[in-house]
Order: sequence, then structure tokens, then C-alpha cells
Amino acid sequence: MSCRSQVRGSGGPRVSTRSRSCRSIAQTARGVGKGDPDPAVLEIARAKADAAGADIRWFEAMGDELDAIDALQQCDKIVSSLVLHQCSMEVKQAIAAQMFRLLKPGGTLFIADYGEQRSLLMRMLFRQIQLLDGFEYTEPNAKGCVPEILADAGFQAVEEVRIIPTPTGSISIYRARR
Repeated sequence: MSCRSQVRGSGGPRVSTRSRSCRSIAQTARGVGKGDPDPAVLEIARAKADAAGADIRWFEAMGDELDAIDALQQCDKIVSSLVLHQCSMEVKQAIAAQMFRLLKPGGTLFIADYGEQRSLLMRMLFRQIQLLDGFEYTEPNAKGCVPEILADAGFQAVEEVRIIPTPTGSISIYRARR
């Protein structure tokens, strides 16, 4: 497995449904790794990926604790899905710094997560996430903290490329380069 074409995805409970969609990435990349701190979530994701024929290496770790995993060093791309809104500001910043360290120069970061809730409807729908995951963790996302966190970690060309309204609030797709 070569580090030159790695994609690493991270995510909470939703990581299992994304494993199947990573199959096309896994077929073209030299190596794909996915990390999650929850062993039960990893097992579900592993089973779904295996059923889909995706060749993925799995790592049980928090998103800010990946330095010791050699296979994740110098990635071309990192994908993070629905992680940051569940974390304290300190952990959000640590994860962003970790992703910056893992990407090789010129690498691209993609994040799908709850971002700024721009309308009253999206703000009201997002309340259900806040009740589940805690206002302390989710409020910074609702106010649009992600681009600033990424820029502070050293990322360049940070942009919110898409906003997707959902029944639980708007999810933003962010892209940044190292």
C-alpha cells in the first residue's frame, strides 16, 4: 500500500453508510483507510465495505490521535464526515491540525458536516442535533466556525462549496488545500 494515494475518511455512526460509497475511491486509490474511535461503528462499517467489495484498512482512533499510524502519513486526500459538530472547540482545532499534518503538501481536505445554519428553518431543524450532541459542541458549527478553524490550522483556499438542506439542518461541504 502506497501512501501517495491515500484517502482517509472519518465519521461517527454514519461512517458505515459511507463505506460503500468509498468503493469507487478504493478501486482507483493505492490505499484507503478509515478511522473511527468507536469499535462497534468500525465493525458495522467493515461489514458493509466488505459486502460492497471495498478494500479499506481500518483504524480505531480519535481524529486527533492519528500520528502513530504510519499508513495515514502523507495522504493526498482526507475526507471527514459528520465529526466536528460532535466535538469541543479544542478537539475541533486538534482534529484540523491533525488533518493538516497528515496531508502532504498540495493535498486536499474534504469535510461534510453541519455548518452555519443560515435560515430560521435550518436553525430550528438543527435544534434536534443540538439536543442530541450538546449545545456546547454544536453551537460553534451553527455559527459557522469550520472555515476559520481550518484556516487557523494552516489550510489554504478554504471554501464552503455546497450547502445541503436536510431534515436536521444544513450540512456544508468544505474543501481546503494544504
